Amino acid sequence: MHWRFVGPLRGGRTVAIDGVAARPNLFYIAAVNGGIWKSEDAGRTWVPIFDREPTGSIGALAVAPSDPRVIYAGSGEGLQRPDLAVGDGMYKSGDGGDTWTHLGLRDGQQIASIAVDPRNANRLFVGVLGHPYGPNAQRGVYRSLDGGATFTQVLYKSENTGAFDVVIDPNDPNVVYATLWAARQAPWEIGASFEMPGSGVFKSSDGGTSWTQLTTGLPERIGRTEIAVAPSDARVVYVYADVEAKGDDAGALYRSEDAGAHFTLVNNADEIAQRGDDLVSLAVDPTNPQVVYLTNTSTYRSADGGKTLVAIKGAPGGDDYHTVWINPRNPEIVALASDQGATISVDGGATWSSWYNQPTAQMYHVNADDRFPYWVCGGQQESGSACVVSRGNWGEVTERDWHTVGAQEYGYVVPDPLHHGITFGGKVEKHDERTDQTQEVSPLALPSKQYRTVRTEPIAFDHFDPHRLYFGTNVVFATDDGGQRWHALSPDLTRRVPGVPSVLGAFENDDPQKGAHRGVVYALAPAYARRGTIWAGTDDGLVWITRDSTSSQPHWTNITPPGLTPWSKIAQIDASRFDDNTAFVAVNRFRLDDLHPYVYVTHDGGRSWKLSVNGLPDQPVNAVRQDPVVQTLLYAATENGVYVSFDGGAAWQSLQNDLPHTSVRDIIVHDNDLIVATHGRGFWILDDVEPLRELAANEAQGDTESYLFAPERAYRVRRSTNTDTPLPPEEPMGENPPDGAIVDYELNHPAKRVVLSFYDRSGRLVRKYASTDVAPVPIPHLDKPAYWERPFVSPSRAAGMHRFVWDLREPPPLATSQDLPISAVPHDTPRVPEGPLVLPGIYTVRLDVDGHTMQRPLAVVMDPRVVISNEALAAQYLLAARLMSLANKSYDAVAKARGNAVATAAFTRINETAAALLETVDGADAPPTQQAAAAVGELERRFDALKRQ
Repeated sequence: MHWRFVGPLRGGRTVAIDGVAARPNLFYIAAVNGGIWKSEDAGRTWVPIFDREPTGSIGALAVAPSDPRVIYAGSGEGLQRPDLAVGDGMYKSGDGGDTWTHLGLRDGQQIASIAVDPRNANRLFVGVLGHPYGPNAQRGVYRSLDGGATFTQVLYKSENTGAFDVVIDPNDPNVVYATLWAARQAPWEIGASFEMPGSGVFKSSDGGTSWTQLTTGLPERIGRTEIAVAPSDARVVYVYADVEAKGDDAGALYRSEDAGAHFTLVNNADEIAQRGDDLVSLAVDPTNPQVVYLTNTSTYRSADGGKTLVAIKGAPGGDDYHTVWINPRNPEIVALASDQGATISVDGGATWSSWYNQPTAQMYHVNADDRFPYWVCGGQQESGSACVVSRGNWGEVTERDWHTVGAQEYGYVVPDPLHHGITFGGKVEKHDERTDQTQEVSPLALPSKQYRTVRTEPIAFDHFDPHRLYFGTNVVFATDDGGQRWHALSPDLTRRVPGVPSVLGAFENDDPQKGAHRGVVYALAPAYARRGTIWAGTDDGLVWITRDSTSSQPHWTNITPPGLTPWSKIAQIDASRFDDNTAFVAVNRFRLDDLHPYVYVTHDGGRSWKLSVNGLPDQPVNAVRQDPVVQTLLYAATENGVYVSFDGGAAWQSLQNDLPHTSVRDIIVHDNDLIVATHGRGFWILDDVEPLRELAANEAQGDTESYLFAPERAYRVRRSTNTDTPLPPEEPMGENPPDGAIVDYELNHPAKRVVLSFYDRSGRLVRKYASTDVAPVPIPHLDKPAYWERPFVSPSRAAGMHRFVWDLREPPPLATSQDLPISAVPHDTPRVPEGPLVLPGIYTVRLDVDGHTMQRPLAVVMDPRVVISNEALAAQYLLAARLMSLANKSYDAVAKARGNAVATAAFTRINETAAALLETVDGADAPPTQQAAAAVGELERRFDALKRQ
């Protein structure tokens, strides 16, 4: 079973970026939850190089200047913000990213910066920011002198103060600058971090052994701070200091001309005073100390030492830039990491590479409509929202196959079950795909003290009344007319006094509201089994149920699991499809500095609960879903992957397969497919979970040697309908589902020979595949690169579960020449001519393993978008069969005419013409034209005439 990426083809938040001075086209980036990527063409294409590792959250990258094969990566976003991911320490590659080794600092959770000695690849400094939601000792600046084999803490203040920036003087590696930041995220959303005294700028002149705080000219109390040393004059040091001022933007740029002994304020303009606690970075031109770059919502450049700043990259809405890197040998080469992805300029900022080639989107939730093919929708952090089609017409999911839907970036997007192409998302925005217009239909037309919202608020349609839409604030709202009018269905469901959790500790004094914070409704689950039931959960740790939501005044009951403390976020609730008293609750306590999994299950309407986490790793759980067909089959979305339970949650095991490790924020089952929203790699689909259903239902009880799972219906869909020049392999793309019937089987032991045979209703063998099949020879004199061709695959003989795909075609005709069609997909293009598509109907698939056989029925159904009669399909098939016969007979005639050049050429023309006509007749789901039928008859007569000669 294989996870496939579908989109959207748009980058996500990226903080870490680095390049190689001697190779100006080589760059590395790290999405905050999308792993590490490599480009060898200055950002034209990106390749993932970290997907085998157990985390995808990376906040710091450093290529060793003296040996660019050595790369260090620090995991965790390295930020303080309401929505983030943490990691598991430091990693190192010694071969340019091909392989990685974990080094240590595992409890640091957030590595914010890495600085490598420009002369010694084994000497480095690491800035460990620490836990974002709690105190921990593994913070501060660490030094390694042995390439990360060991680390020594060299700058530390307290369990509440982490290190943010570390910079080595490029001319004297004994001179090191670092910043400390005392900050803590609260379990409620405040838009910024709590801070306390302890932050500051520090300098070491003895290689990190001793440190001195730099204060002259800097504000007395600062927060997050960045440093840059001018490579051409190390006496020039720039500092951006964010000054803590609740409700104000007070960041500013400072400059020193004596290596940090004294600083002078040079710029505190409004455009750079903002966002100092999460965006700003600095870099100095390697040849001119007066040229300095500063990132913020836009990227700025100054030619006069920071006094004036000009935006060189940015856009309305805010691209939000995090990091700038300048090639030390060529200042025209500038690389930026932003909330939208990475972008590179090779002409000093005149033009930039695209970030619409980085599949690192941070999706919050996922929903799908009921069209064919279905569309997958959700909010995308930093960018907005997206709906992506699950199957593209061109054999792949391209840039043409997704669009925005007007919802706020943090929110849900739910398709209207009555009106295809209409979605509701965010808080609440209604989007019409036909006009591409978005209307604000929120019940809160203006901010209200009575109703509270946070970044993500739940939206859900009722499963019995498709007109009714629910929306959560601190109360539950409902509308029956698409948002034109709303009414409250509940009182305030949050805790009256949730209090301040102990993990906030010393930072509590920085709270201007003195703990008077309240939560919101964060999860809604309208019932599937009974009209009127709704389950609700809050982000401050309460679970509620009503059985009479259709009444004028619904009654709500608090059914919170015992022991669930305040600010335990109810991330998702899934109401059972089979039983109105059963629900599954995912609780995320990450904001309480608790990374343990919490899945609660009730079978009595919330009167009692069971914690069901056996087999789950120490990762927060974001969602749990029950399979709609088999009630004991559950799926869990965790902060680092996907898990499955076959016994109702009693035990869990990984369902990761080839899905990259990243935060999985939501998961749904749509018909037979499993769909996840990842917070760093976009949407992914696991096609056809029927084998999991059989395993959960204990139906997979075949003989001791092999088992054939029941195949799901196969749609007779054309692989690609593209008739023009194919998209080149450099273009980003998502993956289509298999074009054919999916067949799953299991071998308990290695086999000598495995055969899969497909028979029609009359018992005629239509297609056969064997493990002993031999790969075809390469196409002679192929006039295009071979990377376009689909690899040869035969049924596997190895022990384990296997998936094979029948393309719903009969065997290809015997052909004197083969080629690759214009409807090509890189690495996935079958040779032509192909055999004709089979007719819709019931087929039989038979598995033969060393003489042991098992068979199952297989339904082939027509593409629901196609309107054609059975009689027309049959006529098309029969005409194609005549061409198949003619091609095979003419091929045999070519072999028999060997030595007779005239006859060989004549039969070859017949063969090639038959192949071309086969594409004409079978190339679309349409009845054959009279002229096509006449051409087939004429070609048959030519062949018969040649045979008589």
